[in-house]
Amino acid sequence: MPFPITKTDAEWQALLADKCAEPGAFQVTRHAATERPFTGKYEAHWADGSYHCICCGNTLFDAAAKFNAHCGWPSFSQAVPGAITEITDRSHGMTRVETVCSQCGAHLGHVFDDGPTATGLRYCMNSASLNFTPT
Repeated sequence: MPFPITKTDAEWQALLADKCAEPGAFQVTRHAATERPFTGKYEAHWADGSYHCICCGNTLFDAAAKFNAHCGWPSFSQAVPGAITEITDRSHGMTRVETVCSQCGAHLGHVFDDGPTATGLRYCMNSASLNFTPT
């Protein structure tokens, strides 16, 4: 699937290194790896602000949409409209919905329809794919 922002693996690695991204950010964002639960820096982060794609800076979530899903990853009830593309993921012997950045295709996590909020959605994101900007 083509995205507006494209780079080679070497360019993504250099960009993430320049941003002092978390270890594993390249594997998470560019190769759909998953960080271990309860290890990401934003899992228990509750400040006001917004969450952006670590690769391209696209605004993905407002902190007001974050909630504690007790799943070990930062969880949100809704994304910024148009910020995320959803892709059917049939890996690991199951069907899930993968979420990627609509601008650069960075793997963010998965969305589930079992959230406790009004939207009924639970966007479980990898901290390594996010960058936070306080308000």
